[in-house]
Amino acid sequence: MSKEKNETIIELKAVTKRYGFGDAESFALHNFDLIVKRGEFIMIMGPSGCGKTTLLNIIGLLDKPTTGEYLLNGKNVEHISSRKKAHFRAKEIGFIFQNFNLIPNLSVIENVSLPLIYSGYHKVRRLKKADDILERFHLREREYYMPHQLSGGQQQRVAISRSLISAPSIILADEPTGNLDSRNSHIIMEELRDIHAQGNTIIMVTHNPALTTYATRVINMLDGEIDTDIKTVDDSELPRPGDPEKISVRILSKKRPVELEVDSKTKVVVSGQHVTIENDKIKPKSTKKKTDNKAKKKHKAEKKES
Repeated sequence: MSKEKNETIIELKAVTKRYGFGDAESFALHNFDLIVKRGEFIMIMGPSGCGKTTLLNIIGLLDKPTTGEYLLNGKNVEHISSRKKAHFRAKEIGFIFQNFNLIPNLSVIENVSLPLIYSGYHKVRRLKKADDILERFHLREREYYMPHQLSGGQQQRVAISRSLISAPSIILADEPTGNLDSRNSHIIMEELRDIHAQGNTIIMVTHNPALTTYATRVINMLDGEIDTDIKTVDDSELPRPGDPEKISVRILSKKRPVELEVDSKTKVVVSGQHVTIENDKIKPKSTKKKTDNKAKKKHKAEKKES
């Protein structure tokens, strides 16, 4: 059964961002319209200076449009107080930057726990949550390292951990793989794909066309406007928070390979040539009753012979 149509989380209506006046006037965005559904993974591409970063800053409430409307969860952000905007940024939006933006004189665990200060968490609770999320990204053994003691890929994983510490629903990523080699880029993109599979909305700026395979939608910008907008996944198939993550399983046999798609709550056990699939709905049949019946028959036969 297909899912219901996902709700709109972000809507921009004729948004314009203008700098300067008169002959020095320039536009970063010009009459820009955009609708983002919950659970989308959007890749934004385009040449330098086309307005990609300005768009992220406006969506992330770090900047304001000169004209136009920005609706966030159906509310016009112009009518939201600065205090509420700051609270929303701290709770609902995670930022990932190309240059990591880690504070050099704070340890890894302190960098990751930093956003929770603005949410009023006690220090012990902040460090506990940071420790848990660093374990997820296999960085627990380095949580008391300083940023300069980490590789570029590790620093970006720390930055992703920091962006997720408040469990945001929207992730904004500005060239998160721009300073990484191909191996670390692949690791970071796999992490982002896992985050997206949990129902998070991701909007990512990139110059690398090879990364668009991870996206559900690819937008190309030109001169502050949308040039092309291509969806690769239907809205009804977008992940939602709480949905079990889908896993593809390929089983090789002598006759032909078999492919299954199961979710993360399903257990697939492979032993020799036998495959067992277990979850709440699919359970292996019990062989205990059959064994008991065989034992009883054997016992009766032995008693009869004696």
